[in-house]
Amino acid sequence: MSKQELEVLGEAEACCPGLLTAPLDADRAVELARVFKALGDPIRLRLLSMIASRAGGEICVCDLTSAFDLSQPTISHHLKLLRQAGLIDCERRGTWVYYWLLPEMTDRLAGILTRPAGQPVR
Repeated sequence: MSKQELEVLGEAEACCPGLLTAPLDADRAVELARVFKALGDPIRLRLLSMIASRAGGEICVCDLTSAFDLSQPTISHHLKLLRQAGLIDCERRGTWVYYWLLPEMTDRLAGILTRPAGQPVR
């Protein structure tokens, strides 16, 4: 990891304190609620897991749809909510759409939920 990367991480912590270190302001609470709501559905959690764990980093919607006993429009709706929450992105290639994880958001969530080092456990 370069020094520049360390500085960027330090700046992110300064502007965006974790959930366990400072109260959330109203705007940030709304933003996080949208992300947690997207993650609050078992189908969307499975979709996110399938996308994130795919070798090569992306997966075709055809592979996602075939894994569920749901209609294609229902799967598309769930994927849309994950995209709107900033967890995944996609690109159309011919007939198919390919999805991939946006690790910036999952890293932000991990940082928000991480207990600061040295903080005692109750």
